[in-house]
Amino acid sequence: MKYIKYLFLAVIGIALVLVSLANVEPVTLTVLPHNLAEWVNWNFAITLPLFLVILGGILAGLLIGFVWEWFREHKQRAEAKAQRKERDQLAREVQSLRGEANRGKDEVLALLED
Repeated sequence: MKYIKYLFLAVIGIALVLVSLANVEPVTLTVLPHNLAEWVNWNFAITLPLFLVILGGILAGLLIGFVWEWFREHKQRAEAKAQRKERDQLAREVQSLRGEANRGKDEVLALLED
């Protein structure tokens, strides 16, 4: 299974390199459409190779998805934290009750009963 994973990653890497080599032509990215830029009298433009635009779009999509999921799972993380806190409190309570039940007994017998 480990080799299949490495093979898959190698195929993806080769595909990304081939796409990058095939798309080195420069493209101009602008913030606003031409008509709106004339009306506002402002526009920002940058010229980049096409493969950077493609890979940047993929990276931006991944980051947006990760952040979206992190916010979406907030409720589950908060509930898990509350359950861990309750579990730890109950474990401490059980430990203290065991100590009270074995008070005054021989230490070896107390250990065996726990």
